[in-house]
Amino acid sequence: MSNLQGLAAESGVLKSMSEKSLSLIIYAVSIVICLAVAFLIYFPQALSLGGGVNVSYLPRFHAFLNGSCTLLLIAGYIAVRRKQYNAHKMLMVACFLLSSVFLVSYVIYHSQAPATKFGGEGMIRPIYYTLLLTHIVLAALILPLALFTISRSWRGEFAKHKKIARYTLPIWVYVTATGVIVYFMLAPYYKF
Repeated sequence: MSNLQGLAAESGVLKSMSEKSLSLIIYAVSIVICLAVAFLIYFPQALSLGGGVNVSYLPRFHAFLNGSCTLLLIAGYIAVRRKQYNAHKMLMVACFLLSSVFLVSYVIYHSQAPATKFGGEGMIRPIYYTLLLTHIVLAALILPLALFTISRSWRGEFAKHKKIARYTLPIWVYVTATGVIVYFMLAPYYKF
């Protein structure tokens, strides 16, 4: 139990924040980020800095980050099941940081690169679009879920953390894993 108490002691500002304030911040951040990403997907290169920025390597980097997050999430689940709470915390913080790097990099990529159209034909086409659609919808959903899950832990609300993590983990794993799959399915059609 001392490991749990030690983790809770680090919560600081989050712990003193009201539930309403915390929810408002999480939802506001999630909405702003989702709107920014949607804007850049619908208006690629809207914030382009000109032809001098090479972002051609970023899709591969995004796949690497997504794959790494998938592995960190699985390792974090194993650690918490073994009651290795400090290892679990480190793995989840690493995953959250990598996901944050992904998000920033993804915004940079879509602000500079033209949209890439999937060129597959036949049965692969509905498979790709089903994966892509579920990936996008769940990626938008995972942002507030992950923020609530992490904030519950940092506030020392471990019962609430555990309850929401049951939903967050499989969705987050799905989003990160399908991010890699979508990359490999789209990779032949990138134009650089």
